Amino acid sequence: MQNARAAFEGLRKLDPDLRPMVLTRASYAGGQRYGATWTGDNSSTWNHLRLTTAMLENLGLSGFALTGADVGGFAGTPPVSLLTKWLEVAAFQPIDRDHTEKGTGDQEPWVGGPEQEAIRRRFIEERYRLMPYLYQLADQSSRTGLPMVRPLFLEFPDAMPDKHPIDVDPGAAAEFMLGPDLLIAPSPYPEEPDAYTVEFPSPDWYNYWTGAKVARLAAALDASLQAVSPPPFSIQVQPELASLPVFVRAGSILPIQPLVQSTSEIPEGPLTLRVYAGNSCGGELYLDDGKSYAFERGDSLRMNFRCQVTQDGLDLSMGSHQGSYPAWWKQIRAEVYGWTPKQNKVLISGHASPLAIEHLPQGLFVNVTDDGEGMELELQ
Repeated sequence: MQNARAAFEGLRKLDPDLRPMVLTRASYAGGQRYGATWTGDNSSTWNHLRLTTAMLENLGLSGFALTGADVGGFAGTPPVSLLTKWLEVAAFQPIDRDHTEKGTGDQEPWVGGPEQEAIRRRFIEERYRLMPYLYQLADQSSRTGLPMVRPLFLEFPDAMPDKHPIDVDPGAAAEFMLGPDLLIAPSPYPEEPDAYTVEFPSPDWYNYWTGAKVARLAAALDASLQAVSPPPFSIQVQPELASLPVFVRAGSILPIQPLVQSTSEIPEGPLTLRVYAGNSCGGELYLDDGKSYAFERGDSLRMNFRCQVTQDGLDLSMGSHQGSYPAWWKQIRAEVYGWTPKQNKVLISGHASPLAIEHLPQGLFVNVTDDGEGMELELQ
């Protein structure tokens, strides 16, 4: 820890307003103040991919939020399918670093042919779109100590009827949460082609990739919560190399940005808010320059979002911009899933608007101008 501290403090002396980038594989309690952490020299094996989730959860519960593993493994050369699957899972972890030792085979994302490259590209690009959510989680961790990667029991401590942690169930052994809203459910044995069970700690979830509601238990024909049996609510998944099951908690509002090729690029286009209708619906966003300590002087941007389904429609509250850091967007694209309008009408702050509601395969969207003052958007 003192080694990381010396590096951190030395870099700050060289440039006091530039955030140091220190990455360490060894530390001690409190070391998270001085650097990010990776899990050390792992091996290019399916077992080490499987172990990564438990290690990151453990580190997160111990105060180390910015963590990751050497994607693809450090020692040895990963099979093509292992590298692909590892890149998929790591796209939803705090640090996504493809790394290997000297003398091993090539391990770049384009290794293995165009089909593998296309799969890996899709997940890496999705990570860049999800960057506002990831950065907001990093901000939350720095303020509260809550980990970015979380075991299910941290968000759902009483999910099971007998109160045991859902994470110890074989069907949920490989699952993890990214923040409070995303549930990632890779196979507990990703090298095997067998179908596996995804257990959910609560009844209402959405498919991250499509926006469709996850089907509840087949016997629960009634859509009311009372008709749903207690957890585990589960589904069967047939694993495929090109896919990774990811689910969104009902009541989440995810901030999504246009695709960029680097975090140093300024996104071009609207900020997207993906609204997943449900109870206690809300979300937040945090931005700063990502490099300096200007945020300590108020040069940051924070927004809060709330939504509620009423008898008249769906109300989406977009808070004002808090802080002096300028937003890169001029418009917000509000996407809504799990709710259907009756009249296709839009009201802004109680007044009828000529804005049009556009429909998606599993949802809808409307584009609104964001002047930074906040607004109340009502869809009917």
